[in-house]
Amino acid sequence: MTQPLNDAEMARWTAWKRANEAVLATVAREIHSAAGLSAADFAVLSRVIENGDGRMPQQDLGAMLGWKRARLSRQLSRMAERGLLRREDGHGRRVLITATDEGQTALATARPAHARAVRLALFEHTLAPGSDDFWNVIQEISSTPEVAP
Repeated sequence: MTQPLNDAEMARWTAWKRANEAVLATVAREIHSAAGLSAADFAVLSRVIENGDGRMPQQDLGAMLGWKRARLSRQLSRMAERGLLRREDGHGRRVLITATDEGQTALATARPAHARAVRLALFEHTLAPGSDDFWNVIQEISSTPEVAP
């Protein structure tokens, strides 16, 4: 049986979670303040515009985001109601997602706020000597297939 985390491990785990939450919250707040987009709006628009040249099949978008169909569908409906994107019939039963001019403008407005927030909330804290070791570990973790808990 696996032993519970000891005090030092638990402290590091808690610090990691809090740091992650703080960075994501700062970035989300700055994006919303600059462009009125939620983090989910930003994720969708950035994928559609930057990976799909403004248009991509809904199924491909869902796979790229790693979201379940129901979550993606609800998010896309909300964004369509706000005029950020359109759903269009594609070949067969495929649905194409197209960023509107309003969606493209919102993403262009959000991009600089995103960059500033990431630099302020994350990168400025990881400039110390030896931080390359930290980023090497992060890269290793992010490229490792998920391990069952």
